[in-house]
Amino acid sequence: MPKKKTTKKALGKKGFIQKNRSILMALTVALIFLMAGGAFFIYHNALKTNFNLKKPNEFVYIRSHFKFEDVVRYLSSEGILESEDTFRWMADFMGYSNAIKPGRYRVKPGMSNRELIALLQSGQQEPVRLTFKSIRTRYELASKVSKYLEADSASIIRYMDSEEFAKTYGLNAENALNLILPDTYEFYWNTSAEGFINKMAGYYHRFWDVERKTRAQKLGLRPDQISVLASIVQQESNKKDEWPIIAGVYLNRLNCGMKLQADPTVKFALQNFGLRRILNEHLSVDSPYNTYKYDGLPPGPIYLANCDCIDAVLEASQHEFIYFCARPDRSGYHDFAKTYSEHLANAAKYHRELNRRGI
Repeated sequence: MPKKKTTKKALGKKGFIQKNRSILMALTVALIFLMAGGAFFIYHNALKTNFNLKKPNEFVYIRSHFKFEDVVRYLSSEGILESEDTFRWMADFMGYSNAIKPGRYRVKPGMSNRELIALLQSGQQEPVRLTFKSIRTRYELASKVSKYLEADSASIIRYMDSEEFAKTYGLNAENALNLILPDTYEFYWNTSAEGFINKMAGYYHRFWDVERKTRAQKLGLRPDQISVLASIVQQESNKKDEWPIIAGVYLNRLNCGMKLQADPTVKFALQNFGLRRILNEHLSVDSPYNTYKYDGLPPGPIYLANCDCIDAVLEASQHEFIYFCARPDRSGYHDFAKTYSEHLANAAKYHRELNRRGI
């Protein structure tokens, strides 16, 4: 059978198809490489972890004044960022550069640029817990707060000393500590000095409800004066069942025009809180906190009195005791007396014990 002749037209069409197939194949290969490159680029910039954490869970602190470059500089200086370039690219892609939200954020192992930036954009920071106790001055308070919040101690003191603070809360620099009730509280790290005080004032006003204010009024004292008295009572004894009795002694002294003569106020005036025995030489210190020298309550608290002690003062016992002295048995309790002669007898026994112990 004779072979069919292939025409030039058929050969041209076949070559055209083969040529197009080659081009298509080349384009397909190029597209695959392009997609692979894009996938690698996205993985490298968005999905791959970019953080060198020193701890399994580490916090980053974005300050209120930070711009984007400050964030990058901070993360780099802390040794957290492995690649600034990939972080910058992803931040620009996600629009983070112009939407910085300050706060304290937990960075977890394996987080990618995309995950961290999404966290920083959300503003979902973890709160810090502050426990207030054993504080004697607003300087101690400011120092403690500044270790946990962005607000520094100077800004806290400055606000507590300001006219705005006095006008808003009816307190001054001396009795500003009354606003703080010992407890554990949660704050966002980027809380300002004013924000911190405002939050504490909320708890303070809830505590000083109508009932407590009425009881304070019946004692002839304002809430801030009750807190000052409670600070003295709590420093006199760690026995809660004695607090109402000691409060009653001091109220009796105030009501009869007698000086408070409270040893803890002398320690505060001297700023010597480890003083174990008050001597006559200590009583001459010239300070408004020396209640052996000046009448009435001191101008501010000498300690951060807790809520139980404040309530104990509000529920002060009604009795005729004017004096009290620590018992010599080291029990932590006191002997109470109505007359000075009784008190001298109690004091003599106590002083003999101190002498025996070499105090």
